[in-house]
Amino acid sequence: MGEEGFTRLLMGEVQGYWTGFVEALPRIAAALLVILLTWGLVKIARFIVSRVTKRARMRRSLREVLMMITGIVIWLAGLLIACTIVFPSVTPGSALTTLGLGSVAIGFAFKDVFENFLAGLLILLREPFKIGDHIWTEESGIEGFIEEITIRDTHIRQTDGQLAVVPNAELFQNPVVVRTDNELRRTTIICGVAYDEDVDESRAVILEAVKTVDSVRDDVKDVQVFAQAFGASSIDFEVTWWTGSRPVDIRASRDQVVAAVKRALDEAGIEIPYPYRTLTFKENSPVPLPLRERDQDSESADSS
Repeated sequence: MGEEGFTRLLMGEVQGYWTGFVEALPRIAAALLVILLTWGLVKIARFIVSRVTKRARMRRSLREVLMMITGIVIWLAGLLIACTIVFPSVTPGSALTTLGLGSVAIGFAFKDVFENFLAGLLILLREPFKIGDHIWTEESGIEGFIEEITIRDTHIRQTDGQLAVVPNAELFQNPVVVRTDNELRRTTIICGVAYDEDVDESRAVILEAVKTVDSVRDDVKDVQVFAQAFGASSIDFEVTWWTGSRPVDIRASRDQVVAAVKRALDEAGIEIPYPYRTLTFKENSPVPLPLRERDQDSESADSS
């Protein structure tokens, strides 16, 4: 093929493309109009979803997720319609089939991302915990206050001030203890008194001391004091009461209760014993022991 034939062939191809483009201009214009209408519909739908969810008092993260899902669904439908207008040979069925195969491939490639996304969506819908709750995760042992819940992860401010970003799939699939789910929480200490003391009197003194503490919610739940066990050096009482559910409430209340019980037992003359140890040595023990006073007197008499 000579140069003239190649030029003629090239011009024919260009003319064919141009003719096809001109014939497709009405379809392209219609597709652009559909895309423009889809954009406007997305704006309107997101506004409606935002107003409805605000009236339903949904959390901000859940509102944003619902708005995003609404926008994605409308955009997919609009682009599918525009694609079938521009390419008449592409039917909605074939487009959906292609989209489905592509979704499967993308799902395998981004398995963890979609897993955390779905877990975050379920967490936002079920609300097992909320922003401001104090939680403890069994899997990673992270404990702290929830600062933010996103569609992918949850931000936990630990008690030492560090920020932990935990994937939502971990929180959804493993046990999570929500310490502030209730405004009240029970706490317990062990208090021991000497074996020489009266058990009933000691119990009554401890009970009255705990009730005088301001942080103890004895108006809601009863204070409980039980003799628990025979300790090595004392009768041990289990002292249980209810106070605020935050960790700082627990620590502050324990501090106040310990101080009040110690003060009340001292005023009542009830002994809180030190640990006692009784050591027994055989007569031929190699450990040198100091002679008792009576033994020293006997040795002195013998020598005289």
